[in-house]
Formats: sequence, C-alpha cells, structure tokens
Amino acid sequence: MHSAAMRRLDRTLALVAPKEVAITLIGESGSGKEVLARRIHELSERRRGPFIPINCAAIPEALFESELFGHERGAFTGANERAKGKIEAASSGTLFLDEIGEMPLTMQAKLLRFLENRRYMRVGGTTKIEADIRLVFATLRPLEEDVRTGRFRADLYYRIQGIVLSVPALRERQADIAPLTEQFIEQLCARHGTTRPRLTRNVTAALASYAWPGNVRELRNVIEMLCLLHAGATIRMRDLPPALRTGTGGLPGPSARELNVSLEQPLESMVAELIEAVITAEHGNQTRAAERLQISVRTIQRHAAASRRAKRRKP
Repeated sequence: MHSAAMRRLDRTLALVAPKEVAITLIGESGSGKEVLARRIHELSERRRGPFIPINCAAIPEALFESELFGHERGAFTGANERAKGKIEAASSGTLFLDEIGEMPLTMQAKLLRFLENRRYMRVGGTTKIEADIRLVFATLRPLEEDVRTGRFRADLYYRIQGIVLSVPALRERQADIAPLTEQFIEQLCARHGTTRPRLTRNVTAALASYAWPGNVRELRNVIEMLCLLHAGATIRMRDLPPALRTGTGGLPGPSARELNVSLEQPLESMVAELIEAVITAEHGNQTRAAERLQISVRTIQRHAAASRRAKRRKP
C-alpha cells in the first residue's frame, strides 16, 4: 500500500481488526473490499480459522436462508442430505457479507435475530446451534438512503454500524497503480506459466492516468490479458484496450442506437429495454451486464424475473 489513503486505512485496520467489533467497508465495486476483509481476518485472533466470503447480490432470494444457515435432509425439494451453511463453515473464523445492502428484507430480519444471540437453526431443523464467528460487512454505497426508503432495516443498519471504513477508489490512490501492476504481472505470469512482458514508459503512464472505473478488478483483468497475449514481448500503446489508449474513464459499451433501444418512450420501459439489451450484448452474462450498467447483479436478476413474468402473461 503506497498511497497515503491506503496507508491510513491500513493503520486503522491494525487498530480495529484485533477487536471483536462490527466493521463495515464502503467502496465501489472492485475497489478491494474483500482483500481488506481478508486483511482484517489475518490481523485478528481468528486468523487460524477460515475466511468465508458471501456476495449477497449473487444469491437467489429463495436459496439465501439455506446458503447462510444450512439445511437438514428433506427440508425442501432437492435437499437429499444435510448441508452446512456459510455460518457453520466459518466457525472459529470470519464471515464476510459483501453487498449487504442487496440482502432481501426477509433475510435481513433473520440475520438481525442471529446477530442478537449468535444462535441459529438449519432450514428444516429443530436444534439451535451456537455460532462462533466474526462478521465483516461491505456495501457499494452508504445505506442511509436505503434505510429511508425501506429497502434496508433500520435496526439492522444500526447493528452493523460499529466501525465504518471508506475504501477509496483506485483513481483516488494513483500511487498504488504501479505496485499493483507489478504485483499482478508477477502473480499472473506465475499462474499461467508465461514469461513476463515488458511495459514501455507510455504504457506505464497510460495505466497511471486512466480513471479505472472498474477499480482494482479492472486493472487485474487488463494485466491478465496483457500477460496472456503478449508474454515475453514489449507491450506498446497499441496493445492496450481502446479505453486506455484514449484515456477515457468510462466503461466501453454500445450506444442506445446500437442496442436498438428507443429513447422516445416512458423512462421505466426504456430502462427495462436497456437492461435487456445489455444482457443480450453480454450473451446472457448478468454479472458483466451489471458491471457495464454500474448497477447490482440483484437489480439485473429482479429485472430478468419481471421480464419472464410479463412474457408469461402475454396471450
């Protein structure tokens, strides 16, 4: 961590990580919240236990309770044997709940009840189980607005608001880009068994000046592409993705005309068409569609479900 912002954050982590207090990390997608959550785990007394991450936006609502608490055999159709939940898997360690703001309201109530007594039952079970875990939370944005609009429970919000730490976006810590680039080159060349490429000064400058809307995750993906396609070669400006060559900081994507989205229609309909068009452009990959639209995967999933229901209603 070379930037002043990250050095300050690391000093704060060193103070709070050994304490059993609730910690919530706030930062953009790809900014490194899970890496910092692992850092909290490694600095804590639970470092010898497991670190178990959950992306709350990626779990279908119907499966969330089973994913978190586990289930007994026969609890529901397809439950052919007992299964541990993530809480049980994280015993003596740390459970990281990423994108906590996307957790369904029904699960928020059950999580709150668990936080109050650290006891739970598997789905379909009758025996209460004691949990010995530490929880770390993360969110893309402050939750105050979600509390005001009723999308997030106020009592749960105040329960997890122990230590709140802001994770700066990569564009706000330019000094970290060069060391992260070097770290990724070393790691990814070793993983793929490729010879490390050489970067020209212009390429290094382009990496440093780019806004990185996808943050550390985007930087890693770019470096991986370069390590695979230009192993052992000198990487020049022409080898970089178009956005880095031009210095534009936005996510590249087709225009409304290219997506065949009409702008002369009600906003709600236009948004629905745009989401569906981007999903199609990404060949059904909802995660990539969410990244391009800079919305959550759960929003994409809600739209897809609503679209399927609307199509079924049509004569």
